[in-house]
Amino acid sequence: MGYVMSKHALVNRLAEIRSKQPWLVMSAAKNFYLSRSDNPAISHYYSFEANGSNEQAFAIPDGCVDILFDCDSNQPTAEVFGTPMAAIDIELKSHHRYFGVRFAFGIVPDFLRVSAEELVEHHYQFIEVIPESNQVFESIVKQENFTDQVALFKQFYNGQETRQHSSLTAQVVKTISETRGSVRVEELEDLTGFSTRTIQRQFKADLGMSPKAFSRIIRCQSAVYNINHNDQVAFSELACDLGFSDQPHFLREFKKLVNTTPMVYQSRVKEQSYLDRIRYV
Repeated sequence: MGYVMSKHALVNRLAEIRSKQPWLVMSAAKNFYLSRSDNPAISHYYSFEANGSNEQAFAIPDGCVDILFDCDSNQPTAEVFGTPMAAIDIELKSHHRYFGVRFAFGIVPDFLRVSAEELVEHHYQFIEVIPESNQVFESIVKQENFTDQVALFKQFYNGQETRQHSSLTAQVVKTISETRGSVRVEELEDLTGFSTRTIQRQFKADLGMSPKAFSRIIRCQSAVYNINHNDQVAFSELACDLGFSDQPHFLREFKKLVNTTPMVYQSRVKEQSYLDRIRYV
């Protein structure tokens, strides 16, 4: 399945994938497979077999909608997950094979029978919120090859639409992403020409959360990316780069959103050879 890249090439490829769920990678029994999407609405596809340990796995805030298929031969399931706002437990069953689809930041596929706000911090059964999805569900969970699963989902998604955001929300998302979440509300007012109240109302209608909450997610993802892909990280400098008032503020925020301290997280990433687990297909 796929091929082995050099570490440098892998890091460059992973930089193209902006959303990270590191606990999923570290929950893999062996390899964690990634496939980049040629559709801008989809960030990437992934596949892994859950390990046999009793350790908890966590989902962290990433601003993305995920569809996760449990491809168990006896009781297959599939769920649609909205982004959490803090680290949450997720139940991965020992040695079950999983296939996932992660949409890009802020993208809500139009085929879902739930609003953007209903998605945030919630998850739903795939066949309950996606009309006429039984056939693609059955096809994907029965298919054992990752590349073929990707092809099946692409075929299903071909011609589907995403929910269109207002130009105001699109501008705010772009600014928050470019500043790695460190932009202030007052700056958004100056940039857009709209009041804070209008920005917040429109943003929540489009994405189901406030600009401040989205900024926290982007800062969390930026911190995780820096720790994942650098051998040494000075947390005081990282806190400053990401616009935190001081290092203690950064440490508290990181622990809430990632479920551990930056130092412990860094040791876990290095101990479990995070990058060595990933195979790009």
